Amino acid sequence: MVRAIRGAIQVDADDRDSIIAGTTELVSAIMERNRLTTDDVISVLFTATPDLTSEFPALAARKLGFHDVPLICCTEIDVPGALPRVVRLMAHVETDRPRAEIQHVYLRGAVALRQDIAQ
Repeated sequence: MVRAIRGAIQVDADDRDSIIAGTTELVSAIMERNRLTTDDVISVLFTATPDLTSEFPALAARKLGFHDVPLICCTEIDVPGALPRVVRLMAHVETDRPRAEIQHVYLRGAVALRQDIAQ
């Protein structure tokens, strides 16, 4: 089955190291909690709030071995009052896990975005 997994993390600053470290933490947690390998991943869409411009979040996934997985980065809508410095992702994966067992991952300050599904 194909499933979509959501996740987000608030990073410390708009600098290359913070974006790579935060995205690495997020992608690693999603992969571990859902018992996935890169072969299970169909594609990943990354978004970043408009205040994050120092690096593409997809670079962190490439460094984790997502060499032949389609990745794309987009800028989110600049909504007044939105949580700053957030990287989000939606990963499309192949898994036998039922939808109820998929673990969506929200880390650091991004937990506030989806307390209903954050694990």
